[in-house]
Amino acid sequence: MLLQQFYLESLGHGSYLLADERTGQALVFDPRRDVDVYLDAARTKGLRIAFACDSHGHNDYLSGLGALSARMPEIEIWGSAASELGYAHRPLRDEETIEIGDVGVQVLHTPGHTPEHISLLIFDRSVSADTPALLLSGGALLVGDLARPDLLGGSEQARRDARILCETIQTKLLPLPDHVEVFPTHLAGSLCGGSIGSRLSTTVGYERRTNAVLAEASTKRDSPYECIHLENLPAVPPYWRRMRPQNLAGVTPLGALTEPISLSAEEFRARQADGAIVLDTRSPEAFGGGHIPGALNVGLGSAFATWAGTVLPAEADILLTLDRPADLWEATWQLLRIGYGAPAGWLAGGMATWRTAAHPVQTTEQITVHELKEQLDAGQVNLLDVRQPGEWAQGHIETATFITGAELPARLHELPGDKPLAVTCSSGYRASVAASLLAARQPKIRVLNVLGGMTAWKRAGYPIHSGA
Repeated sequence: MLLQQFYLESLGHGSYLLADERTGQALVFDPRRDVDVYLDAARTKGLRIAFACDSHGHNDYLSGLGALSARMPEIEIWGSAASELGYAHRPLRDEETIEIGDVGVQVLHTPGHTPEHISLLIFDRSVSADTPALLLSGGALLVGDLARPDLLGGSEQARRDARILCETIQTKLLPLPDHVEVFPTHLAGSLCGGSIGSRLSTTVGYERRTNAVLAEASTKRDSPYECIHLENLPAVPPYWRRMRPQNLAGVTPLGALTEPISLSAEEFRARQADGAIVLDTRSPEAFGGGHIPGALNVGLGSAFATWAGTVLPAEADILLTLDRPADLWEATWQLLRIGYGAPAGWLAGGMATWRTAAHPVQTTEQITVHELKEQLDAGQVNLLDVRQPGEWAQGHIETATFITGAELPARLHELPGDKPLAVTCSSGYRASVAASLLAARQPKIRVLNVLGGMTAWKRAGYPIHSGA
């Protein structure tokens, strides 16, 4: 038996190639949209991808099942029998076992994160006929955490799904032997959990001994209430609402991708004037020092997809400002994975070209935490904190307004406009995203970016208020 993990840090996403070495048949589990990585791996190892499956209808990215099916028409697509899927598939039922050569695949219906969720318990028959080897847990059991049950409805449904997830833990996962290796789909960087650990795999036994969320779920077997705390979970990015329906219906393959065209400063400016949105992928420091007026700043890196999906409208016509041309397809694929089209173009020569063309340049005002303290004490500035609810609850500036970044685009009308508005996060990345959004959508408000964020505030020894 062979297992290869593919970790995509930008989505906190793990996907898997599981193969029987005797027959050369392979299964791809929870594929992302750019499927060349699986085809390349299978080709290198002399394998044939015969099966592909999603653990559930994902909220955080678009599935690669359609792309794999288009590239390999003979592939058999699997899907949970507990879901009405809009694409042709073999329905998998609870406790069903499929044999792929010497590899046994037992289906476990593990609802809670979503109603149709399945995990795959894997047996290596060449070693032991009836001893499970590993669990492809999808969004059920995570490293140091459990997947959140609050993504599909209001508070009542969230509490109901939390109770269902607890039952799943107690009846399906905790009975597994300690030695079973666990390979989740949601890994470090994903917002599908509240505190996912940094390791990329774990074991049932290790989680039984160290996972505080799992421990609480396991001890409340008779509780009529949910056994998973729902408060202080990360806010849900707006683009997530669009992912699950597309995944359940079947994601349309991309086909041949068009190369985003390089644009001169004049062409770039004309397209922006026609309504295209400028997405500046440089660092907050570079953006703050000078950017195209109206541009949104989402620095290219591990959080790019989450925040691009937060500030960009669904059908945005996107223009990119890059640090270097080599970043073009990294940014493009991160957008494609979350449902946006390829960028319409990018600024050839970057900001240097823009400046030398004598086009206007905007800066973001920066403020240190020491200056922030003085101005807050003097009543000269308002403060907006855009961190996650858990971060806010652990400590914040008492007079701050709290609107977590994921909710900010829909709540811009709530911001006070009587004074300059300073924006803070933990270290500065999210504050720069928020400040750029405010400058573009609320130009009458004078926006200040707090350098070093709450990390710098705490290290300076300034007062912190704890609590909700």
